Amino acid sequence: MDANGYSDPYVKCLKPDMGKKGKSKTQIKKRTLNPEFNEEFSYDIKHSELAKKTLDISVWDYDIGKANDYIGCQLGITAKGERLKHWYECLKNKDKKIERWHTLF
Repeated sequence: MDANGYSDPYVKCLKPDMGKKGKSKTQIKKRTLNPEFNEEFSYDIKHSELAKKTLDISVWDYDIGKANDYIGCQLGITAKGERLKHWYECLKNKDKKIERWHTLF
């Protein structure tokens, strides 16, 4: 949260082995503590290779003139708890959208 009591969050997706081609981010949601992101990213990757890859999805607070703050919620093979369960569910269900709400920390 910024000094004004709000945050300017956005979601960043990074697929490390693709370089800049694997980097995507949502629009910044201005002045909110309860953002909803209804945006979709897609990467062309074989399902058989997906378990070997890492997709890093994280939430950040945009700040002008200084480093953006990490808010939380990473999904991928390095996640823990419910986030890791979500990742595994995505791996198990080929060609199916798996949607879940995640609490930010």
